[in-house]
Amino acid sequence: MTAEPMRSRSRRAAVSSPILERSSVPLTTIIVAVVVAVVLTVIGFVLRATQPDQGLAEALNSLHTGGTALLTNTVYHVFSPAEAIIITVIITAVIWWRQRDIRPAAAFAGLVAVTWIPSDIVKIIVGRPRPDVHLLAHAYTPYQVDASYPSGHTVFVTALVIALVYLFRRTRWERLTIVLGTILVIIVLVSLTIDAVHFPTDVLASVVWSLGVAPAARVVWVDWIMPRIPFLRPERKPVVR
Repeated sequence: MTAEPMRSRSRRAAVSSPILERSSVPLTTIIVAVVVAVVLTVIGFVLRATQPDQGLAEALNSLHTGGTALLTNTVYHVFSPAEAIIITVIITAVIWWRQRDIRPAAAFAGLVAVTWIPSDIVKIIVGRPRPDVHLLAHAYTPYQVDASYPSGHTVFVTALVIALVYLFRRTRWERLTIVLGTILVIIVLVSLTIDAVHFPTDVLASVVWSLGVAPAARVVWVDWIMPRIPFLRPERKPVVR
C-alpha cells in the first residue's frame, strides 16, 4: 500500500461524517467555482439583452392549468425563501440529532447557505426581468418583482441535494439520494418554467451554478472556516505515549 492511500484512509477515519472530509484539490475547486460564476454572469447579460427563450416560456406556461397548475404553484411556494430556510433548519436539526455531532449539521447548513446566498448577488448584478406577463396565457400572481436570473429556488434545491449527497457519500443511501434528489430538481425546474416565474435558461443556469459552486462552498465553509470556530473544530484525540 502506498503512502497516499494510507493518508487518505487516515483522513477519512479522523472525521465523523463524509461531508467533513477535507478536499484533496481545494485550489482547483475554488478556481472552477470562480470560472463558473463569471461565465454564468456573462451569459446572464447576454440573455437579458436577447431574451431568446420568451417563446419557450410562453409555450410552457400554456400547460399551467388544472392539477398541473396546482402542483407547480405548490412547488413554488414550498421552496420560497422563508420556507427554504425552515426546511434547511429542520434537516440540520435532524442531522444533529441523528449523528449526535453538531459539525456535520453545521457543514450541511453552511454548504447550502454559501452556495445559495451568492447567487442573489448575480441576480442583482444581471437584473434580467421575469417573463413578460402580458404575453403569458396564465401569468403567475402575485407578479414577482425581483430579477429572474438565476433562480434562487433552483439554486437552493440543487444545493440542498448536493449537501445531502456529501452527507451520505459512500453509504448505502448515496445512490438513492442522487436518484431522488435529481427527480426533485427536475420537478422544481419544470414547475418554475410552467409557472413562467423564470425562463428555462434561468433554471438551467441555476443548476450549473450549484454544481460548480457547491464544492467550493464546502471547501470555504467546512475546510477553512469551521476549524476556526471553537465549537466546530475537529475533535483532537489525546496522544497515548
